[in-house]
Amino acid sequence: MDDLDQLAFAALFREAFYKCFGLAITNPMSETEAKIFCNKVLDQTGLSIGWKSVKNYSIFLLDGAAARQENPSVATLDTLARYVLGAPYTNEIQRKNDESHYPYWFLYREKFLSDSKRNKSKPTVLTRALFLMALAVVMMAIIYGLFFMNKPTADFTDDFHHLDESTMAANGWFVKSKEPIYWNKRNGTAGRLTLFALRGDNWPDPSAKADIKNLLLREVTSDCFTAEVHLDDFVPSQEWQQAGILILEDTVLTGKSIRFSLAFNDNFGGNKMPSEIYVQAITSLGNGFGKPEELAHKPLFYLDSIRTNPVEMKNLQNSALRIEKQGNKFRFLYSGGATENGAFREIAAQEFDMKPKYIGIFAIKGFTDSQTVPVRFKLFKLIGDRCN
Repeated sequence: MDDLDQLAFAALFREAFYKCFGLAITNPMSETEAKIFCNKVLDQTGLSIGWKSVKNYSIFLLDGAAARQENPSVATLDTLARYVLGAPYTNEIQRKNDESHYPYWFLYREKFLSDSKRNKSKPTVLTRALFLMALAVVMMAIIYGLFFMNKPTADFTDDFHHLDESTMAANGWFVKSKEPIYWNKRNGTAGRLTLFALRGDNWPDPSAKADIKNLLLREVTSDCFTAEVHLDDFVPSQEWQQAGILILEDTVLTGKSIRFSLAFNDNFGGNKMPSEIYVQAITSLGNGFGKPEELAHKPLFYLDSIRTNPVEMKNLQNSALRIEKQGNKFRFLYSGGATENGAFREIAAQEFDMKPKYIGIFAIKGFTDSQTVPVRFKLFKLIGDRCN
């Protein structure tokens, strides 16, 4: 890279860091920061960068006396430019076929050089304009914080009486990893959304890619909210069958997440215990951060007791799950019973540093060969709350 390219790369990397973390880079990146940065780039662009390279770039950028000269590939420069410029999502194969000339890096480089020349010729005008722009942004941020940040957004409720795709899209829903055969059976029961517990999971597993078929999502626009889902007579009865609420930072299952579900379990790590139907809440820090954390594991019924007392099954006729978010604190509540007005009771409460962008409902059976069973959802609520 020549000197101009080095300057353009330095500016590009600084912009990418600021976009990812919301502050200027002042110190070389840690391993954790580099991994977070790479995950953000992958989530937005569909393209990957090695975290070790990113860490080395930050050292090179902040240490002018660094012995090693960094020469990122044009592909890497293009990936960073795509991230900064908000280019459409793609993948390596698609880019190789359609954009092998790496247009976004050269677009950014041209813009950088043009801006540099203009800065030299009109420093006073540009400085004044930047000052006024910064002042305007600060004032707008203050006004927004005073008048809007603490106000709840419009509430949303869906009773799933209208399940044609155009109506669902108009209501803010979208489907990830669509499996057409089962998705087309979603309106099999009037007044219910029917999903099926298909093979897949978002639990980190080195042997299988995280994937949830027919994951129904919508955007979260409130910092504080209450989310609730009601199930119609769902009785999980085989390994890892479960359904519930999923809260995500991204739509590709690589960022932080929270899962709250009604599930079946017969795996106790070699210990002999009765199979159970239980409520589970887990959090995950995303790719590169190891195993998830189980916040709650609350048995509701044991299979042995249901066999001897089938009346207990009626308590699963009207199950409901609720998540309440206030700041970084999440409450997890469950309701069940033969009638629809059963009281919620708290299962767990935990602080978790996460900024949810999407929320959805799901049905899975993990990566097992359990039976594919239908799960009928009869109500979903998302209520924007005031942040205390």
